[in-house]
Amino acid sequence: MIDIDMIRDLSNAFGPSGFEEEVVKVIGRYLKGMEVDNDAMNNVYAWFRKPGSTDVGHGTGSGVPGDACSGDGYSVDGCARDACSGRKPVIMLDAHTDECGFMVQGIMDNGLLSMVMLGGMDLSSLPAHTVLVRTRSGKKVRGIITSRPVHFMTEKERNAPLDIKGIYIDVGASSREEAEETYGIRIGDPAAPEVAFDYDGDHGLCFGKAFDNRMGCACIIHTMRELQGMDQELAVDVVGAFAAQEEVGMRGACVTAARIQPDLAIVFEGSPADDFYYGREKAQGVMRAGVQIRCMDKSYITNPAFLAYAHELGEEKGIPCQDTVRRGGSTNAGKISLAGRAVPTLVLGIPSRYVHSHYNFCAVEDIEAAVRMAVEVIRGLDSRRIGLLMHRDILE
Repeated sequence: MIDIDMIRDLSNAFGPSGFEEEVVKVIGRYLKGMEVDNDAMNNVYAWFRKPGSTDVGHGTGSGVPGDACSGDGYSVDGCARDACSGRKPVIMLDAHTDECGFMVQGIMDNGLLSMVMLGGMDLSSLPAHTVLVRTRSGKKVRGIITSRPVHFMTEKERNAPLDIKGIYIDVGASSREEAEETYGIRIGDPAAPEVAFDYDGDHGLCFGKAFDNRMGCACIIHTMRELQGMDQELAVDVVGAFAAQEEVGMRGACVTAARIQPDLAIVFEGSPADDFYYGREKAQGVMRAGVQIRCMDKSYITNPAFLAYAHELGEEKGIPCQDTVRRGGSTNAGKISLAGRAVPTLVLGIPSRYVHSHYNFCAVEDIEAAVRMAVEVIRGLDSRRIGLLMHRDILE
């Protein structure tokens, strides 16, 4: 059962890139009973171990030793980790916490705020929408992104492309002094879309902001909760890694992958749905069609053995899924898969309409499919499967 209250709190949290503190606090509240810590970049780590597991790098800032001599036939040959440590391989569950937003770049004499974007948003979707500017005191000030009334526009201006340098945030101030002294706004303050989450239970439909990637964060928490409730001893240790600053260059994942040094990874992503832009024969991100498995994007090519494993489980367990090959875009898999000696990585997406804009839709059934796929992947891992995912069979 998907925890709608948790998704509401995650979606509503203020958290543009570099300013994810509220999201960190929400994650901490919903990971009660697990070991949780964070670092100076706002990355969050959740350390989950079944009874009999050993320490998974918690609090050390170092890597996670793999199981080199456990007696089950699995050997991490050539790995820099301690041999014969008796420790299990580690699978990292990744999702990023930040959302697309803005930063105050300047304060005009008339009180308007010039801005830069944190992450990529379509400029045409911005005018006349509201945002919250967070001041250094923590106060949130509502603003409207400027839009010129048609009464004051020539025909040429109506059809001209927008430029971020000509788009401002209006908080209601009439001078620079008022913006600074009355509203408390300073250059460098962050801003994010102002949208309240809502859930349509009759249709299993979530509405809100930042589904890229608060839905992925929810998937990590749900997956770890499912694993917590199982009696089965797992062949791997599991670490949840909630990474900051993905929208500005996958920066947090560089840190989380270096700290955890995973053997395997699952990346959850609020992926852009394309079912309103293409016909069914071409669409690869269809809402209500199940978890989206990413084969390729601009930063990453999937591990084919991992892809085959996911398909096998989808057919065996009846988990709806859809494959996608993206010409552009990227996820944290682009950094994680390149970490260490290479990390087999599976990207699981929740198709979400209108990501990188103020308002999003996604279906609960697709969230459920992503969580089920992750849980079954982890449950089914054994020494043979891990060896195949790491391509240990190719030179045999």
